[in-house]
Amino acid sequence: MASPPELNIPSSTSTVNVSIINTTGTILGLDPQRFFGPKIPGHDYMGAPIYSFLIQHPVLNRTIVFDLGLRKDHWNWPPHFVQGLKAAGATLIVPKDVRDVLDENGVDAKGIEAVVWSHAHLDHTGDPARFEKSTTLIVGPGCKKEMFPGYPANPEAHFILEADYAGRNVKELEFAPSGPKVGKFPAVDYFGDGSFYFLDAPGHCIGHVCGLARVTSNPDSFILMGGDAVHHDGELRPSHWLPLPDKISPHPFLPQSATPCPGELFDKILRDGKEQPFYVPSPSSAGSQVVHFDSAEATETIKKLQEIDAHENILVVPAHDQYLLGVVDFFPKLANDFTKKGWVKKARWMFLADFAKAVGYEGKIEAVGDYAPPPTKE
Repeated sequence: MASPPELNIPSSTSTVNVSIINTTGTILGLDPQRFFGPKIPGHDYMGAPIYSFLIQHPVLNRTIVFDLGLRKDHWNWPPHFVQGLKAAGATLIVPKDVRDVLDENGVDAKGIEAVVWSHAHLDHTGDPARFEKSTTLIVGPGCKKEMFPGYPANPEAHFILEADYAGRNVKELEFAPSGPKVGKFPAVDYFGDGSFYFLDAPGHCIGHVCGLARVTSNPDSFILMGGDAVHHDGELRPSHWLPLPDKISPHPFLPQSATPCPGELFDKILRDGKEQPFYVPSPSSAGSQVVHFDSAEATETIKKLQEIDAHENILVVPAHDQYLLGVVDFFPKLANDFTKKGWVKKARWMFLADFAKAVGYEGKIEAVGDYAPPPTKE
């Protein structure tokens, strides 16, 4: 296994507190091939919990929220889009929204200076109108030009409503060529002290950004807020820096077992050897049902992300990673001590459970914490 590449993150002793919010929203009925391929037999179900993040700077006393999940009143999206969801057979379950979760746990939302859209898709935009008008909406580069105005000013708008930004300051991020970088990602140092960066991560959607929070210093550790840079860990792994191991532990089918899983079990479904991910973003083309704006660019973003993913001191959290449900502590708990709790190693290869049918595993797959194995189609 090759040594992880240097990321050259600017040094700092400043940190933020991060909580991973399980928004409680879920999307059912998703076809994996709209997101990634090639098709692996038996992986016909795509679990989609939705995570957002509470980021609090304890010294500056500043707070932001990264991503807002689904809105509860999703029937108020643009009518043609609501009809399209029904036609596609998608089911939305939204018992609470992010504002509900924050309120129930005593967060003073009036003190939130900004909410962030990693990108302007329905499961990330939520309902900004539930936050005070003094709360800024932060979006990625090009979002205003390509996504605004919202419905009804633009009857063809898909995800955005005028009410999302009415009377609110909307700040569009700019990534200067001479600005800082994290690995190969152009970055914006949001608080100005190296504690939290926005990363330019295009491809899936215009203006897609990730977040990188420094949660400890000396030694450094970071949480990467992935948005939809990937929709399945099989797009990230294996990689040049994280080849498929000969022995996989925890066992993806029997995580409580002390016996590791033999890596050779998955050789038959490897796409191109033990150093290439199982999946790549599905190619976008005119008239297709693929969800990516630019699949080639999304693939380049994933390659950059693989360099970050290779580091043991960085917890990569894609917005819909169902296998984190049984590993991480969710809000109101903090995620800052993830290195001490071993979350990176515990979660890294759990996604292989999705390939049970493809590799001929016939035993029962154990549940882990709040995660229950996905159903399979006969």
